[in-house]
Amino acid sequence: MKRFEERKQELLNATQRLKEVINKEENDIVIDCTLHRFEFTFELAWKTLKDYMEYNGIIEVTGSPREVIKEAFRNNIIQDGENWINMMLARNSLSHLYDEEKSREIYIEIKEKYIKLIEQLNEKLN
Repeated sequence: MKRFEERKQELLNATQRLKEVINKEENDIVIDCTLHRFEFTFELAWKTLKDYMEYNGIIEVTGSPREVIKEAFRNNIIQDGENWINMMLARNSLSHLYDEEKSREIYIEIKEKYIKLIEQLNEKLN
């Protein structure tokens, strides 16, 4: 329980920090910062989901974000499984991305879709 509670708070904090930068006037530094904070926030989100499901006896132990997302969707913890998978793929591509156009597309998706999914998760966990 303690691990889940700590991670849940870390996710709330990371979400707030991501929202702070999303609301700033757009420039290259803001975009880079948004992408970086998104990567960190997504990592916390799927790991918090995993901890939540373990704590509630829904799963034993699973290794991948994809498995956690699918199981969370199956158990109605998250509502939009397809966009969660898309968010995971966007996060994964940022680790290997050197294409400025693609990174800008992900930036827009973060602002328009992904932050809402993360906020919904925070609401569900509280």
